[in-house]
Amino acid sequence: MILKLGTRRSLMAMTQSGLVADELTARTGRAVELVGVTTEGDVSKAQLAQIGGTGVFVNGLRERLLSGEIDFAVHSLKDLPTGPAEGITLAAIPPRDDPRDALCGPAKLADLRRGARIGTGSPRRVAQLRALRPDLDVVPIRGNADTRLRKVTDGEVDAVVLAFAGLTRIDRLEAVSEIFEPDQMLPAPGQGALAVECRSDRADLIELLATLDHAPTRAAVTAERMLLATLEAGCSAPVGAYAAWYDEIVHLTGVVVGYDGERQIRLSESGSPDDSERLGRDLALRMLAEGADQLMGESTS
Repeated sequence: MILKLGTRRSLMAMTQSGLVADELTARTGRAVELVGVTTEGDVSKAQLAQIGGTGVFVNGLRERLLSGEIDFAVHSLKDLPTGPAEGITLAAIPPRDDPRDALCGPAKLADLRRGARIGTGSPRRVAQLRALRPDLDVVPIRGNADTRLRKVTDGEVDAVVLAFAGLTRIDRLEAVSEIFEPDQMLPAPGQGALAVECRSDRADLIELLATLDHAPTRAAVTAERMLLATLEAGCSAPVGAYAAWYDEIVHLTGVVVGYDGERQIRLSESGSPDDSERLGRDLALRMLAEGADQLMGESTS
């Protein structure tokens, strides 16, 4: 029987879902059919913070999972709410792609003119861009990657910031002028990773999808997402996090940046990959003790 994989209809979503489908077929021999789904985030023209942000690209797929219209779904992990979803299991997190952010435009950030217009729909990127270059004009934009890149070629903005992994998946690396290292701009928790979900009562499918799971990636993004959950911040909050592996130890760094870019709380913590939830929780508590909740409140007020 052919398995139905639910995915958003954008080129990026269809491409990354196709990669998952191909890998599952290669590992298990099961045929997979892609089923395109339009989500709330795809049809709304409002900024993510205005429509709630968390779950707007996910809920439509989850509804179809629970109704049985699709067998499993693939999401960008950074879009996934941190709380549990009743009746749904996160069955696999495949190996993570490059988690960094990329600047797309005619020059590197340091070489852009004063007052240059930089487009992004992410408060996390807005705050960190203002910390790096307070003289720039950071403006809100929406749309898929090609739509945002077109705003640069049309002259609406001078540059945009996008996830490097997504640009790689849709073969648009020629647009990249600079890749931001994590010490410049921390990515969103889970950025570069994919989430594969199915219904919790599908034990056969959970076992099948587990062949795609990558334990090091799961440990790293679990720490990042636990930090986000403990901060009680959604995907539209000015929070960055990245967990990297060195010598079998997970090193987690988190940041909360004021919307003006002038103030930030950036801390790190290391621990065992088997204890990644505690690692994320402990670092978030340290950040809260430093006043992270106040910075997040100012950024969203």
